[in-house]
Amino acid sequence: FTGAPLPEGPDTIVIQENVRDLGGGSVEVTEPTVQGRNIRRLGLDFAKGDVLLPKGRLLDSAALSLAASANHPEVGVVKRPLVAIIATGDELLPPGSELGPDQIISSNAYGVAAAAQSVDARALDLGIAPDRREAIAALVEKAVKAGANVIVTLGGASVGDHDFVHDVLTGQGMTLDFWKIAMRPGKPLMFGRLGDVRCIGLPGNPVASLVCAQLFLKPLLARLGGRAFQQDIRRARLGAAMPANDLRQDYVRAVVTDDAGALVATPFGIQDSSMLKMLADANGLIVRAPFAPAAAAGSPCDVLMLR
Repeated sequence: FTGAPLPEGPDTIVIQENVRDLGGGSVEVTEPTVQGRNIRRLGLDFAKGDVLLPKGRLLDSAALSLAASANHPEVGVVKRPLVAIIATGDELLPPGSELGPDQIISSNAYGVAAAAQSVDARALDLGIAPDRREAIAALVEKAVKAGANVIVTLGGASVGDHDFVHDVLTGQGMTLDFWKIAMRPGKPLMFGRLGDVRCIGLPGNPVASLVCAQLFLKPLLARLGGRAFQQDIRRARLGAAMPANDLRQDYVRAVVTDDAGALVATPFGIQDSSMLKMLADANGLIVRAPFAPAAAAGSPCDVLMLR
């Protein structure tokens, strides 16, 4: 039967379906069988000392079955990282709220959580902290107690009178690595470490927040989760002319289409970082280097694919 050891002498197995019982211990072979068929030799699948699952391999169904077949009752894994998300701002209300004067819906946390989950991280939304140091500090402490590997703050990381995130985090012992970068959108980005916890201060503008999550948060969470991560950047040609760039690297929302096997990236005309609909409609970001000269339609470009 399948899986049984081979008796001494034979070198081929004829499957039961291809014989007819003649009685008296005799059978008739109804279909020819090539010599050596239906034999699985010892060590055919793997041998002692083989590396069966390299470090970083996702434990999918085949990997789990392979580990079990090699008689491993358990394997070492990397814990899925936890990112705690804190929105800040007196003007913010959750979706479903009735807006009053000078109020807006808090939307960034949902996109940031989805970005985290797309690289198999866990997301903990701690809600909205008003523009008070003690309120922000309380949610930071809650994130640390929850075992967050990464704390993401939304807004409050610039230089306005109500931007307290930097002061709160450094006051709680965060070592600041950098604050403000030469890119658009996303200039106010902040990064530091609070003990073993990474802290990322994302801009409050929705598009800047989500673009920075794509560029910085997703690679970090993937690495913490034991995975490799590489941005999907492809060569394309411009579907419309673009002006010269200034000192910041630009990530320009665009629609990328296929034209007879060549990608064409057409930028949206307005690139205000508050415009989420345009980001939802875009499937790529044209990457423009600092001080890039004006480019005519049809010029080559790099595009970071979003979907």
